[in-house]
Amino acid sequence: MMKFALFLGCNIPARVQQYDMSARAVLDMLNVDLVDIREFNCCGYPMRNSDFEAFVLFSARNLALAERKGLDMVTLCKCCFGSLKKADHLMKEDTSLRDKINSLLAKEGLSYGGSIEVKHFLSVLHKDIGISALKEKITGGFKDLKIATHYGCHALRPSDITQFDNPTAPVLFDQLVEVTGAKSIDWPLKLECCGAPLLGINDDLSMDLTQKKMVDGKQSGADYLCVACPYCQLQFDTVQDMMISIRGTDHKLPSILFPQLLGLVMGIEGKALGIDMNQIDISGIEAFLS
Repeated sequence: MMKFALFLGCNIPARVQQYDMSARAVLDMLNVDLVDIREFNCCGYPMRNSDFEAFVLFSARNLALAERKGLDMVTLCKCCFGSLKKADHLMKEDTSLRDKINSLLAKEGLSYGGSIEVKHFLSVLHKDIGISALKEKITGGFKDLKIATHYGCHALRPSDITQFDNPTAPVLFDQLVEVTGAKSIDWPLKLECCGAPLLGINDDLSMDLTQKKMVDGKQSGADYLCVACPYCQLQFDTVQDMMISIRGTDHKLPSILFPQLLGLVMGIEGKALGIDMNQIDISGIEAFLS
C-alpha cells in the first residue's frame, strides 16, 4: 500500500470540499493511504511576491513536518504543488538559505533535509499507480463524452523544477481522462491561464480570460471542462456561475474535478464524490456512463 502525507492547503477545506472528498474516495479504492498532518500550514504562495523568505519558511516547514513522518507529500492544489516544489528546489540549491530557514525551524524541533518528494495528485495516479492499474479499477466507462482538459499554470512551469510534464505539449492529464472512456479534445486555449490570479485585482480581466476559455472549449466541442486545481475549479465553477448572472453569458461549460470524473467510472456514488456540491450542475454527466 502506498502512503502519502496529504497536503490540502487553504482553499480546498474552505471552498472546494468536494475535491477533498472525491480524491480521498478514489485513492481509498486504489489502496493509497493518506496521512493528515494537522500541523501543516499555508504553502506560502500568497506571500511569494511580498516576503520571499516567509514564503520559503512556510513551505519548508510543511516539508519538514512530512519529512519527520518519513512520508512523501501529495497535493491536490497546483499552486501548493508549485510552491512546495519551488521551496524544495531553493533549499537544496542555496545552502545559506537552507541554513537560515533551518535555524528558524529548529525553534520547533524541525529540520529540512530534502529527503522527501512532493507530488501532485495527477502525477500519483499516472506515474505511481499507473494507467494499467487504474483501468483494472474501472467498472464502467463514458461513451460519447468530450472533455476539455485544463492543465493550469503552476504544475507546468517552471518545468525544470516541477517536472510534471512537457510544458508546451503535455499529455499526462489527457491520458488520465481517456482512461475513463471520455475523449480528451484538442482546443487552442488548452494551456492558457484560467484567470484566477487576477480575481480581486482586476475582476473584468479575470472574467474575460475565463469567458475566452469557455467559449473556446465549447466551440471545440467539449461537453465539460476538467480540472485538478481548486483555484481553476473556483474560476470555472463559482466565477462562471457568477458571470452567467452578471454578464448573461449563454455558453455555459460546466467544470468537473478529475477525481469526480474518475470516481464515477470506478462505481463510486455521486454523493460521495460531492457531485451536488459544484455550483454549476454536473449531474447530467452520469447520462454519458455506459
